[in-house]
Amino acid sequence: MPHREIARAWEAFHQDGAASAVIRPAVMASWQRSRLHLIAADRAAAPLVSEAELFRRRHQNNRLVTAARPAMEEARHLLSDAHSMLILSDPDGTILEAEGDARALDTGQEVKLQQGGLWCEAEIGTNAIGTALACGRPVQIHAAEHFCAPVQRWTCAAAPVRHPLDREIIGAVDISGSTDTFNPQNLAHAVALAHQIEAVLGRRMEMEHEQVLRHFLSKRSLWLTEEILAFGRSGALIYSTDRALKEAARRSDRLISDGRLTALKDVTPDAWAARIAQLLPGASVEIVREDGEEIGGVVVLHAARRPKPASRETSQRDPGRELEPLAFDAIIGESAIMQEVKAKARRMAESGLPILLEGETGVGKEVFARAIHGARAPAGPFVPLNCGGLPRDLIASELFGYEKGAFTGADTSGKQGKVEAADGGLLCLDEIGEMPLELQSYLLRVLEDGVVYRVGGHTGRRVDLRLVSMTNRDLTGEVAAGRFRKDLFYRIAALRLRIPPLRERGEDVLLLLDHIGRSAAARAGLPPPALHGSRPRGARGLFLARQCARAAQRGGDADRHGQRRRAHRWERPATGNRHGGRRRARRHRSAHRGGSRHPRRGRGLRRQPHPRRPPPRHRPLHPLHAPCGSGARRLTT
Repeated sequence: MPHREIARAWEAFHQDGAASAVIRPAVMASWQRSRLHLIAADRAAAPLVSEAELFRRRHQNNRLVTAARPAMEEARHLLSDAHSMLILSDPDGTILEAEGDARALDTGQEVKLQQGGLWCEAEIGTNAIGTALACGRPVQIHAAEHFCAPVQRWTCAAAPVRHPLDREIIGAVDISGSTDTFNPQNLAHAVALAHQIEAVLGRRMEMEHEQVLRHFLSKRSLWLTEEILAFGRSGALIYSTDRALKEAARRSDRLISDGRLTALKDVTPDAWAARIAQLLPGASVEIVREDGEEIGGVVVLHAARRPKPASRETSQRDPGRELEPLAFDAIIGESAIMQEVKAKARRMAESGLPILLEGETGVGKEVFARAIHGARAPAGPFVPLNCGGLPRDLIASELFGYEKGAFTGADTSGKQGKVEAADGGLLCLDEIGEMPLELQSYLLRVLEDGVVYRVGGHTGRRVDLRLVSMTNRDLTGEVAAGRFRKDLFYRIAALRLRIPPLRERGEDVLLLLDHIGRSAAARAGLPPPALHGSRPRGARGLFLARQCARAAQRGGDADRHGQRRRAHRWERPATGNRHGGRRRARRHRSAHRGGSRHPRRGRGLRRQPHPRRPPPRHRPLHPLHAPCGSGARRLTT
């Protein structure tokens, strides 16, 4: 196409916006886009980014720069006397590298065709780099086809560089020179260089994927689950199981698309773990690095935790705390109100949100907390802490742990707190309303950031846990009175559940009595008892009988015999004066005083020798007959 006809068409377009048939459609479309961007025809040069911004963009596109390095070094020699240069840009049109003829490099600085120059259409109008990025295909722009007059001394050919997997544009490669160096073959050379860079990226990506797979295979036996995803850069899926894909789809239908974790597409590698933790609560993430650079990772959706060796701390822990996860079906209660409460608790357990259990003392809040913990498989550790059962100065160290030397008497090696111990499981805070006000703000920060700092420490430890809080107080009233933080209340009470007392549960009393009796009888090796008696005031009162049964079993046989005799005295009905038996015996002896020494003879009975009494053979005392104290209620079989 003659240069003069193109120049006249350029002038006509800038005067009245008229389109000309002599201009190629791709160029005319670019002119029209440039006009919409309000680019002036006499704009002298492209803008230049700062050195700090150029450094950031080069670091962000380091893989592209590294893959293009062989081509750039070759261009330095091939174009050294060709009055041309080879340019590499990022997907925004920022020039990252420029190599070639020194004269071309110097001339390019006049229009900022150099490192840091921003050559997108929105800044400098039609040019090979910006137009190739805008239309997504190779393009050659010669002389007057450039939108800005000062750039029309150049002829350029550019081709976009695409990601090997998803084919998204990640940059562009361009061959530029003065107009007298125009060569139609430059466009083919640019396309070949783009393909060369893509091939290098593809090979390196395959090597990185192999590295991630080796990491996965080396640790697969430790995870004890099949719900695993392995991903590479930009979230590309390298390995996934059917169970993992189903679980990910169940949580969000937009989590995986076109063979990649879409949520990681525009996320920097240092934020991968936080992003996955946000989208997949409870999942564990292991980032795989090569030479200190993140190249991928492995996501375990339901990571099974192997039991850790018992430490001195765990060996001294209350055995009653090491409890197996409890199912909702194991909670005793068939009344309408209990069925409704259990149904609500099941739905709450599935949500993963913080739950506040409210109810009077002894209604079974911890039982529901254990059921919520057991609703997830694997459940992870269940870590309870009674905020009202510790001195104020010990709650912080118990909850958050402490570093060595944090205070006088501290363990020389430091101590893990309950929050860290609950990582991957459930933290159950009983009597949360008793927590000192000064600690509430710290707990709030831990719950919001997911990072805990030990007392006396400066290093944060990331934790991922579920929270169930319990209280017998009216926390809304505590908030109104200023004794409980309002923001913490809303954080721990995303869901609230009231556990009804036993007096509201009707027929559940008999079920609880039967359960307690059968449990105690089974421990004593006796048949299940039939219980009668008045109703206790709460479920805890019923379980007191079981504790008494355990106490009765701890002594020896003689102790149990003694308890049986005491139990019989406890159960014997009061008939008349307790001294009546002694008085009758004295009267009987007085009637025979001076006569035979044996009362039998006074009644005409012959004396017979007493047989040797066998040792007493008592039936074992039933656990529910054992007295529980002066205020214990009487339970008979």
